[in-house]
Amino acid sequence: MSSSASSGTRGPLAAAGASVGITFDDAALEESVRACLVAVEANLREAIDSADPVLGEAARHLIQAGGKRFRPLLVALTAQFGDSTSPEVAQAGAVVELTHLATLYHDDVMDEAAVRRGADSANARWGNSIAILTGDFLFARAADLAARLGPEAVRIQATTFARLVHGQIAETVGPRDADPVDHHLLVITNKTGSLIGTSARFGALFSGASPEVAEAVAEYGDTIGVAFQLSDDLLDIASDSAESGKTPGTDLREGVPTLPVLYALADDAADASAVRLREILRSGPITDDAVVVEALDLLRESTALKRARETVRGYAERARAQLTGLPDIPARHALESLADFIADRSA
Repeated sequence: MSSSASSGTRGPLAAAGASVGITFDDAALEESVRACLVAVEANLREAIDSADPVLGEAARHLIQAGGKRFRPLLVALTAQFGDSTSPEVAQAGAVVELTHLATLYHDDVMDEAAVRRGADSANARWGNSIAILTGDFLFARAADLAARLGPEAVRIQATTFARLVHGQIAETVGPRDADPVDHHLLVITNKTGSLIGTSARFGALFSGASPEVAEAVAEYGDTIGVAFQLSDDLLDIASDSAESGKTPGTDLREGVPTLPVLYALADDAADASAVRLREILRSGPITDDAVVVEALDLLRESTALKRARETVRGYAERARAQLTGLPDIPARHALESLADFIADRSA
């Protein structure tokens, strides 16, 4: 590793990048991205300012709780293909983060979540009505910032918002007559991939990069977003709590149908382990800790987990391939490192 890489990996931004699998091997890139993220935070603080003290406190709640800022980070990285110092880049980063935060307020109400980012969720602290209205407020502030960026930003943000809603509706009503795996991947593409793809597009667009670059990084963002979500879901089964950041089997306890579970349910193998696993999974949310442990053990040894890993790796490799043809600059290497990280941890 070069000296610039060594200095780049010691800072707080490098630590944040490492938390999502992005490696900074160039000190100048890290400094540029850091400056952009600082400007994004300033835009966020300004955007959530409200004359109503309750709304202001509720809107600040998740922003102050932290988070990876993955979407603004992608904005800052893809802006390197143009003029990354353009003030519009940081505004675009705030648009996508506000949109993301708004979905979290609404998701927590729908899921009746008690905790978000290590703190009480907004709905647990202020009730569902305040949480929903706060999410609406953040969507409105995101739309206002997008309007300042011009009609193209408004169009893209509105299209993305529609995809987010379609994803949530699809998840809520279930697959109906669709193949459960295809339905699951569609949900993740819309709920997660869409906004990550828009983040990548915004960075290129508002830095003045070419339309071809903007399209390529947007496709990368859509794909890597799916890969990242699927990979996170695998960690709930295959890793310990120190690696995944949550208690293994959380999705099983909540009855969340992740990709390995769907593959296991679709498996028609007649051996005792496969039959027992399907029996457990068909019961819905698992409340017995011993049964959760049994299900985890069966899943970890199953062909379903292997198949899910191959699916994730396929998405990661596709995302990396979508960067082919882009200028050979440190930002591209950083984006490639994310795809490599996901592929490696899913192996």
